[in-house]
Amino acid sequence: MTIQRSLTTTRPSPELIAAVLEEAGIDAVFGISGGHTGRIFGALEKRQDTIRTVLVREESLAAVMAEVYGRLTRKPGVVLGQGPWVLGNGLVGTIEARLSSSPMLLLTDFSDTPPFGLHAPYQSGTGEYGNWDARQAFGGITKQVFAVHDATAAVQATQLAIKHALSGQPGPVAVIYGLEALTGHVGPDSQPRLYPTRHYLPVALPPAAPKAVEGAIAALRAARRPVLVAGNGVRLAAAYEPLRRFAEAAGLPVVTTPSGKGVLAETHPLALGVFGTFGTDGANACVGEADLVVVVGSKLTASDTARESPLLLDPERQAFIQIDVEPRNASWTFPAEHVLLGDAGTVLDQMRDALAGATPSDGIERVKGHRARHGHFDGEAYRSGASPLMPQRIIAELQRHLPEDVVITCDAGENRIFMTHCYQTRSAGAFLQAAGAGPMGFGIPAALAAKLVHPDRPVVAVCGDGGFAMTMNGLMTAVEQALPIIVVIFNNQALGWSLHSRGPFATTLGDFDHAAIARGMGCEGIRVTEASKLGAALQAALVADRPTVIDVLTSLEVSFEDLTSALAAPPARASSTVDALRAPISRHNQGDKT
Repeated sequence: MTIQRSLTTTRPSPELIAAVLEEAGIDAVFGISGGHTGRIFGALEKRQDTIRTVLVREESLAAVMAEVYGRLTRKPGVVLGQGPWVLGNGLVGTIEARLSSSPMLLLTDFSDTPPFGLHAPYQSGTGEYGNWDARQAFGGITKQVFAVHDATAAVQATQLAIKHALSGQPGPVAVIYGLEALTGHVGPDSQPRLYPTRHYLPVALPPAAPKAVEGAIAALRAARRPVLVAGNGVRLAAAYEPLRRFAEAAGLPVVTTPSGKGVLAETHPLALGVFGTFGTDGANACVGEADLVVVVGSKLTASDTARESPLLLDPERQAFIQIDVEPRNASWTFPAEHVLLGDAGTVLDQMRDALAGATPSDGIERVKGHRARHGHFDGEAYRSGASPLMPQRIIAELQRHLPEDVVITCDAGENRIFMTHCYQTRSAGAFLQAAGAGPMGFGIPAALAAKLVHPDRPVVAVCGDGGFAMTMNGLMTAVEQALPIIVVIFNNQALGWSLHSRGPFATTLGDFDHAAIARGMGCEGIRVTEASKLGAALQAALVADRPTVIDVLTSLEVSFEDLTSALAAPPARASSTVDALRAPISRHNQGDKT
């Protein structure tokens, strides 16, 4: 069967750009109408039944919402707006998408003024003398930039941008439209020819090479203390069930990177939580004693792996099996003897099938032992009645009162470290944090996007008072779009990370009543000063029909340093944590390596 052209009549290019998004299955667009892109907003008005256009109050919210939409749906999240401000204000979500490999489209403009481009017109980003260079600027933060000044090319560039955003390791792609690209018409005989968007969508990746799978399985069967490290790539592939099935079939203890936190419920009998710099002692001990490490969808960055501590990961004493969609990520940080390229879900199912009939490893018993020796999301601080509230007690109340299917989004800063280390996830894929770039102001717009994707599930944004102040205007969008998210603020009247790093100068914040501010925006607002009152506040928020802000006065007594593994510290500061990990490592000689 031959492929037919997509047009039979002549139509305005903005209408065709909107049609491309619809054909690609994209059902939400985030942004602010401005510059020449107002023409695309006009085209989206005619497609409100299939594409939800979310007007935000500032472009950083649009970019974060698009990043999270892409991370959750495997479809590109779309930011739509004027060039200078999609670049400047939208940088927050775009860099996070770049570093977290989330598919995203930045549909923006040159803000050009033909034919006066050589005379430095107002806002113009075409790169001539007196103008700013939009193509070069976007090129520094995206996978690819398409710059178009022709109407037909504008449509095809949108199709190609979707292809590039999704292909291989996903990421953000920019399309910059000139004025003439958005004011022209496209017909059946326009050049280049246009074809249906489905032909530009990536096809399913082939499975990993069978011989590579055989070699990895042989190494796994020979290992005595294997462990699995899961990263954000599991989330991007939506490979939660394949991960669980493989871990159970192999009997593998599972730890995650921070960005992979929650890809397996941390209540699962094989789960030990996050490992590395801010990991649990049990997770770090399990990785440290391993003779084989299966790495799924992780770049194994130095910030994740306690500065690449050899007491955790060391190819001189451990064998590595690495699964990744991007060949350049394999053997990047640590040499991997067995590299399996492909979609994480497909490859994990291949490995599970190859294990058919094999006796699982003793992972459940090893996990039980580490939980007993090192603790597992418990401790005296979880029960503290102190006021202001201890962060661990706040987290304990979240776990006690929020339902199992809750989606948690985390802001950046010290509050995120508390949540990464202390919060126990209870369902797969329900914990989101900005672990790629780590921008403050992420939690609220991330929650808005999560609520759009999961309208029937409760969504809770956890942030500090610093991060809340950055994007509290997102609550206006929450009210306007009828998105009843819950926001829990760790209000310690400080930039906690900075204060605990270098002292109070330029790190302390005023005592603002954020609950009252929320009520002024049309939300519910509750201020909590006693631990015994937080549960009731959460219960009230869960049944509210509008957004709710719970402002919790939080103690500064605990800092991120208290939760930082000694493995990440300089040698002079290494403590009992290192000794506890060194002991099991020293008992296993090099001959144990497979």
